[in-house]
Amino acid sequence: MDQMNRPIKTLEPGTKDKPSPFVAQPPRRRLGWIIGLVVVALVGAVIYFRPQPATNQPPARGAMAPMSIVPEVVTTGDIGLNLNALGTVTSLATVTIRTQISGYLQKIDFVEGMEVKKGDLLAEIDPRPYEAALAQARGNLARDEALLKGAQVDLARYQGLAAQNAVPRQTLDTQIALVAQDQGTVEADKAAVKAAEVNLNYCRIVSPLDGRVGIRQVDQGNYVTPGDANGIVVVTQLAPISVLFVLPEDNLQAVAKRLREGAVLPATALDRAGAKVLAQGTLQTFDSQIDPTTGTIKLRAQFPNDDRALFPNQFVNIRLLLDTHKNTVVMPTAGVQRGVPGTFVYLVNADSTVSVRKVELGATDGERVEVKSGLAAGDRIVVDGADKLRDGARINIRSEASAGDAGSGAAAGGAHDAGGGDKAGKKKRSESGQKQ
Repeated sequence: MDQMNRPIKTLEPGTKDKPSPFVAQPPRRRLGWIIGLVVVALVGAVIYFRPQPATNQPPARGAMAPMSIVPEVVTTGDIGLNLNALGTVTSLATVTIRTQISGYLQKIDFVEGMEVKKGDLLAEIDPRPYEAALAQARGNLARDEALLKGAQVDLARYQGLAAQNAVPRQTLDTQIALVAQDQGTVEADKAAVKAAEVNLNYCRIVSPLDGRVGIRQVDQGNYVTPGDANGIVVVTQLAPISVLFVLPEDNLQAVAKRLREGAVLPATALDRAGAKVLAQGTLQTFDSQIDPTTGTIKLRAQFPNDDRALFPNQFVNIRLLLDTHKNTVVMPTAGVQRGVPGTFVYLVNADSTVSVRKVELGATDGERVEVKSGLAAGDRIVVDGADKLRDGARINIRSEASAGDAGSGAAAGGAHDAGGGDKAGKKKRSESGQKQ
C-alpha cells in the first residue's frame, strides 16, 4: 500500500531514460546484428574453403613422379660357399737357441731381427778347453792302440807255441783276454775322441732352421751353460707359416668329407677389419678332438708368406672356401628386400613399372648371393632406392653412363662458373688498380 501511494518519479530535463533490458529492442537494431553475423560467417567460409597454393599441397600417392633408377641385371656365375673364422698366426717352428756346453760367449755373429738360413753361424764359445780335451782323447787313443797292437803280436806268438805245447794253455787264454781288454779300451778312446769333437763343434752355435732371429738374451763375454732358461736368442720360422682357427663342430663333417675326397680347400687370411687380403693358403688338417667347453674344432691352414704379410701371434680373419656352386644365378645382396612376403626383390618390367618378386636365396659370397628360385639370368632388379618403391610403381630407367655424364656436367658447370667468377674478380681488381 505504501508503494502504491508513493509519488511518480519525473525525469529531469536533459536526461534520457535508459531502456530496460526486459523491453523488446526495435526491429532495425536486431536486423543490424543479424547482418553482421551473416557477414562474419561468409568471410570465415571463404577463408576456410579457399584453395591452397600448389606448392603447399602434397601430391597424391598415385600422382607421385616416377623414381629414376639404374637397374641391375641378374647374371650367372660361380658362387663360393665360405666358412668364416677368427684365427691366430702360428709359426711352424720356434727354436730357443741354447748352448750345449759351458764356456765364455766369445762372439755374437748375428744382428737382431735379421733372417738367417739353416747352418748360419749365430755365436761362438771359447773353444780352447775343448781343443785341449780333444787332443788328450786322441793321445789316449794312440797309446791304447799301440798297447793293443803289442798284445795282438804276443797273442799270435803264444798261439804258435801253444800248438807245439811249448806254453801252458792258461798263458794263451790270459793273452786272449788281454787283447780283448785292449780292444775295449781303444773303442772307449775312440768314443772319447768323438765326444771331444762334438763338444768342440758345439763351440760354434749355428741356426737349426731358416727363420728370423729375435732380441738376444745374453751379451758377448758372459759365461753360458746348458741350464740357462732364456738361452741366447729365439729363431722363428716365417715362411711358410700357419694359422690356427676354430670352427663350430657342425661344420666338421662337411670339411672332413671334402678332405677325404682329396680336395684342396683354399684359405684366405684377411686383416682384422676383414677388408684387406693378406695371404692365400690352403687347409692342412684339423684337430683330433672337439673342445667340449666351446663345441668347436681347431684347424690349421698353411701360407707361403713370401712377402712376410703374416707374423706370429697376429690375429686375422680366415675365409675357408668349402665348395663352389658352378653356373648358378647370382645377384647383388643390396637388392634383397625383406618384408611381409618374405625375401623378395623389385623386378623391373618392360612397361617401366616394378613388381614384387619373391626369391629363395642360397650361399652368400661377399656382395653377391645365390638365387635358388624366383629369378632368371637377364632379369633386371632395383638395387638403389628400393625402400621408396611399391608394387606396380612407375619408374624412369637410366643408364650409369648418363648418370655419370650428368654428374660430370654439373661439376664442369660449377668449375666454369668458378672460372668466370675468378676472371671477373681479376678484371675488377685490375680496374681498381688503374683508378688508383
